[in-house]
Order: sequence, then C-alpha cells, then structure tokens
Amino acid sequence: MTSDKTSDKPELSHRPLMHLQQDPVLAQLLLRHPLAQVKAAESAFQTLVRSIVGQQLSVKVARTISDRVGAATAQFDPAQLAALDPADLRALGMSWSKVRTVQALAAAQLSGQLDVEHLQQLDDEAVITALVQFPGIGRWTAEMFLMSGLGRADVFSFGDLGLRRALERLYPDQDHAAVVARWRPYRTYAARLLWNSLDTTDCDLNLVQNAVKEGQQG
Repeated sequence: MTSDKTSDKPELSHRPLMHLQQDPVLAQLLLRHPLAQVKAAESAFQTLVRSIVGQQLSVKVARTISDRVGAATAQFDPAQLAALDPADLRALGMSWSKVRTVQALAAAQLSGQLDVEHLQQLDDEAVITALVQFPGIGRWTAEMFLMSGLGRADVFSFGDLGLRRALERLYPDQDHAAVVARWRPYRTYAARLLWNSLDTTDCDLNLVQNAVKEGQQG
C-alpha cells in the first residue's frame, strides 16, 4: 500500500488535478490530502525488492526489515543479494519465500534475464507479465511497482484490500469498476487519495459525504 504525505515532492500538476476534481468525492479528499506529482523511483530494482520485502506487512515492520536488508547488501546491490547466504537474509526478518523471490530477481538482474531499470520502456501489461513469471510476485506486487517504482500515472489495483475498503466506504452501492474507470488516465493519483482516506475518521468521512451532497443539491 502506497500513500503520499511527503511535503518535499513536486506539487500535483494542473491536468490530473482538474480531472480528479470532477469527481465530487475526490475533490473533497484533495482538500484534505494534497497530492504530489507521481514520478519514477531513483532505483527501480531497489523499489521492487522493497515491495517484495513489505508484502503483507505493516508499513513500520516492512520499513524496518527493508532497512536491515539494505544495510546488509549495499542498498540492495543485486550481486550482494545473490551472494548472501539465504539463512542470513532469513535472519534479517524475511520469510523463506521472500528470500527465494529476492534472490531469484537478483540472479535474473545479473544474468540479463531481467533488466528492472529498463522496464520503463514497456507498457503496463508487459511489465506485469515480465514480473509475475517469478515465484512470489503476483499482479498486486507488479501493480504496486508500476506506481511507486516506475511512476506510472494510470494504475489501479483491485487486488489491494485498502483500495477496496476505501471504495466501499466512499462509494457505497455503486459499480466500483465504473467509478474507477472514470478516473482514467490518472488512476494512480486516485488510488493515493483512497489510501490516504483510510486515515479519515468516521466524523471526517461524514463531512466529506455531506459536502458532496450539498454540492449535488447546489
């Protein structure tokens, strides 16, 4: 799960902002949760490894384990990841399945079977296809990588529990696929707003819903 609360990132450009504001719910969320511009990570490989390490973990635990692995491997250097004894990676807090996935990715990166840094040249579905061939990487992980690693602006993961929860809270009794389709070509930004909305209390949620109703009546 990826949210956007970093103040030193560039502000959201005019075009996606105007598009998202056409949705009255997102317009209210934008007032409460300003977004930064989506951009690619400096190291796509490092971001991919971090996303695998963080699968099914809280943000805090994922960061702790990722930092340990990074410190032990010169910040996720593929050669060091591949050469490290699997038991040493396991001792840093990774599950055995994640150890196998990360070391398989590192070996593929070193052999040229996979060039993570050049996935940017492929379209979204081609990136997903290239990644899901590795055990331990499913569509959700690939979609998170598209968002945070490659900085793709139009990705939405229906496999993400947080996004599904946010849709249920904010758009009850609506066709969620149709709702999300209206956000193209800026679905990544909408996803970030939905993740941020999960921190919204029931009271704040009522304020959002009331503001939307007032706008519709006006």
